[in-house]
Amino acid sequence: MFFHEHPYEPFLFEEAEKLIVGTLPPPRFTSGELKMGDVNFCYGSRDGQLWHILDQIFKLDLKFETTLEAIAQRKQFLIDRKIGICDIVQSAERIKIDASDLGMHNIKLRDLIFYLQQYPNIETLLFTGGNSKNGPEYFFRQQLKQKRINLEVVKGQVPRIHQFRLPSNEHPERIIQTVSLTAPSGAANRAVGSLYAYKELKAKNPSFNTFDFRVMQYAPFF
Repeated sequence: MFFHEHPYEPFLFEEAEKLIVGTLPPPRFTSGELKMGDVNFCYGSRDGQLWHILDQIFKLDLKFETTLEAIAQRKQFLIDRKIGICDIVQSAERIKIDASDLGMHNIKLRDLIFYLQQYPNIETLLFTGGNSKNGPEYFFRQQLKQKRINLEVVKGQVPRIHQFRLPSNEHPERIIQTVSLTAPSGAANRAVGSLYAYKELKAKNPSFNTFDFRVMQYAPFF
């Protein structure tokens, strides 16, 4: 049994207005056995697409290597754009050592509601995946239900948008929006390919691909 603990603390700061929420990075980030091209930071897997997508949107000229400079580039971008990161899973156990959300067992979650109350400027949650089992939105819905907080539909099509009212003893009640982005992983490419919107764009431009689709989808929210 592999104990998969999140290797990074939440990247949060007072000015943060948006929060990226995922589950866990690949197990090698916990064991410290990084591959060439990995960045030792949130979403730093060389196989992931989030930083490639953001690099494309904002023309960041990011380095994709295991260096302190690559980490510093990403942190500076997040600070400049007022974006934090707080993955919702703190730890899990795995029988098979892979990055599958469905392969997680005995899952321990971070209290996302607590962090939202501590950082009152956050107004948007960006889920790196939808409401499939063991995904970030799936777990967050559980936390809202436990607190008896209702999640209201704003937009029902992908990327789905919801909102909820966050009560607080220290700050005024505020409305927080959630956006369920298509997961920035190769495993989600099949789901992208099945979307009508993607098929329509692909038909118009045969060179259009699943990465292009994510860039188009992510851009308005970052």
